[in-house]
Amino acid sequence: MTGTPRWKNFDHIDCWIFDLDNTLYPSKSNLFAKIDKKMGEFISDFLQVDLVEAKNVQKKFFHEHGTTLNGLMLNYDINPNDFLDYVHDIDVTDLVASPELSAALEQLPGRKIIFTNGSHYHATNVSTQLGIDHHFEHIFDIVAADFKPKPHKPVYEKLVREFGITPEKAVLFEDMAVNLAPAHEMGMTTVWIPNEAHWSSQGAEGPHIHYQTDDLTRWLADLLADRRPIT
Repeated sequence: MTGTPRWKNFDHIDCWIFDLDNTLYPSKSNLFAKIDKKMGEFISDFLQVDLVEAKNVQKKFFHEHGTTLNGLMLNYDINPNDFLDYVHDIDVTDLVASPELSAALEQLPGRKIIFTNGSHYHATNVSTQLGIDHHFEHIFDIVAADFKPKPHKPVYEKLVREFGITPEKAVLFEDMAVNLAPAHEMGMTTVWIPNEAHWSSQGAEGPHIHYQTDDLTRWLADLLADRRPIT
């Protein structure tokens, strides 16, 4: 594992795949806390339990099933769209736009794709607020994944198949270390963006993490600064 990107290790890359939450924006923005709160409210109302019990259910399902939504679908057969519509109805106006990230994305050669366990609406809402939405050719969301969350490997295989991605020519950026394992198995280059949440570092041991950074924008800028024109 290394934190120092060198362009020679990426000059074959033609597809740049990014997780959304706590990846394209820094975890310190605390945006995901708004979603977390809305999930608790949804469960409290749906199960008719208090918020403390709702939070217990929420976290239990997250750990056992990969996402709270997956747990609710398996245990209560809920309408997933009702859940997604509610939890992603959040105010993102306090999320600071990132012209530096936009400039870096502009310079990356090849396609850029958002790969998220969230909804298409949420990915569009957040990326628009960040000022980077126009860089992404596709958004592969939880609906496109048939509501199966990362790190289920068939989801990655569907992503690759639908968009004609050559794994050996792709790089995946993620804040959850465990979600990088299937990408590594398929031949992708992986970049881990850890945060203070305990689930970020679960599954971090092993060879599936090739690079690590706590600042995506700076990491991309350093990579691009090292770029040499092909003559």
